[in-house]
Amino acid sequence: MTEQFEQSHRKRPRGITFLCIVNGVGFVLTLLFWATVFFRRLVPLPGDLTLISDRTNAAVTYGFMIADIVYSLPLLLTATIGLWRHTPWGWMAGQIVNMLWIYSMTVILFRDANSTITPGGVLFTPFALIAIWAIPYLWVKRKVFAITE
Repeated sequence: MTEQFEQSHRKRPRGITFLCIVNGVGFVLTLLFWATVFFRRLVPLPGDLTLISDRTNAAVTYGFMIADIVYSLPLLLTATIGLWRHTPWGWMAGQIVNMLWIYSMTVILFRDANSTITPGGVLFTPFALIAIWAIPYLWVKRKVFAITE
């Protein structure tokens, strides 16, 4: 059993191992971030606010939370497991996760540039930067996942 682990570990490129760790950490941080926002009511519920601008801002925040729970968290977990096992679906989930990081952080960083720096912007920007590197890296390594042209 140890021999089998050592053989599979030797075949895994370090960049893939790095991405597995990054996606796993991203999963945990995203889950903890939204749990903190929701359970500590760091952002009031939209229905509790009277000004339309405040209600809109709160709704956008909760919209991001819902989207992260429904899409990002399952994809981060899928990418972590699938990249580790060198599966084609793990490769695809990894690429989708990378695009989600870039997409969502573009929105967040643009918002922060026009208001104030937010904890989410600071916490998750490194994931977007890694995603910019990871997209072409995974493309080059696609044969590891039995993906051919």
